Amino acid sequence: MNVAQKTREQAEAAKAAAVVLAAAPLEQRNAALQAMAAELTAHEDTILAANAADIEAARADGVRESLLDRLMLNPERLAGCRQALAELMAAPDVLGEVIAGRVISQGIHMKEVRVPLGVVGMIYEARPNVTIDAASIAIKTGNTILLRGGKIAQRSNDALTKVLQAALTAVDLPKDALQNLDATSRDSGTELMQLHGLVDVLIPRGGAGLIKTVVENSKVPVIETGSGNCHVYLHAAADPQMAYNIVMNAKVQRPSVCNAAESLVVDRSAASKLLPKIVCDLAAADVVLVCDAESLAIAKSAGVADDMLRAATEEDYGIEYLDMFISIKLVDGVGQAIEHINRYGTMHSEAIVTNDFVTAQTFTDGVDAAAVYVNASTRFTDGGVFGLGAEIGISTQKLHARGPMGLTALTSTKFILEGKGQVRQ
Repeated sequence: MNVAQKTREQAEAAKAAAVVLAAAPLEQRNAALQAMAAELTAHEDTILAANAADIEAARADGVRESLLDRLMLNPERLAGCRQALAELMAAPDVLGEVIAGRVISQGIHMKEVRVPLGVVGMIYEARPNVTIDAASIAIKTGNTILLRGGKIAQRSNDALTKVLQAALTAVDLPKDALQNLDATSRDSGTELMQLHGLVDVLIPRGGAGLIKTVVENSKVPVIETGSGNCHVYLHAAADPQMAYNIVMNAKVQRPSVCNAAESLVVDRSAASKLLPKIVCDLAAADVVLVCDAESLAIAKSAGVADDMLRAATEEDYGIEYLDMFISIKLVDGVGQAIEHINRYGTMHSEAIVTNDFVTAQTFTDGVDAAAVYVNASTRFTDGGVFGLGAEIGISTQKLHARGPMGLTALTSTKFILEGKGQVRQ
């Protein structure tokens, strides 16, 4: 059997399992999450050994360090996953929630309630923790899930899937509710995108190239997530110390994630005041500065070494680096800043630093993004931080879901109507 045929068979099994999951009571779904946490603990050594093999192979193939960071599992990250499972267990059930209700024609009682989406497909890159997050959110919301991770994480994802499937079996739920596809062949992803009628929604999570491929080729409805060309805009009325703290955190704390800052936009009139310390310390932290002509001159005057500087091209402003690079652009005021961000951003997370309330309001009104910050780092865009619990991704589109996607994002609704024999006249 070839990979495409195998993928279709897995989708058919997931479709059958979706009927069982949709009817599973909350107690059983929560028991599955509890069993997942226990299995992750019991088989931690096996999981970490598989992950170490993935990292060794990826490093031998020349994979960059920032991507290796995304690939890596360790005891601390697995502990974080178990904590997320505990929080998910404690979260209220969204299934059956009544969104609205009223009496319609001839006294029929109507209510709109939350229901599972059905079969969810995920195509993602080198982040095996996503396997745990996505599987747990799917089970909590009564969905089944097909996971197609990155090729370099195949061993990790195989090990995790085996462990998580054992947890489902332990609580009498079908193991086909959670399946890992063969990522060693592109055919699994290509076939998954064609399975309209078997797969209800497809969520790509990764870089811009992956998301573009899925959006352009999928016959399954798609929720776009993940690509984060995030900006920090330093307005002329920004507090210098606050500006410094926010930029350093947004870029340096963890550059490989989608809510890290990739671009710095600065008012020209305040650049000589705000930029020197920032560019020097970014460079000292090994961040390469990709500058327009004016910011390049400021950085050189501040003493930044030539090997940490690069002249920006038009293409550079649209790049999600996920690495130790940041583009810098000088503008004349908030209007130009908004224009630049809306042109090159990915509608993920954008920030302004300013002490001027009117300018802040203009920025939040004008910037087109799922999350817009005033005087705070973009690094806060996260389902857990937002109080949504574990997330399956961060949606950068406008339909169905936007921003961190928690439990309700994996639900749809249905109308239930109750009558007493009414017929339409």
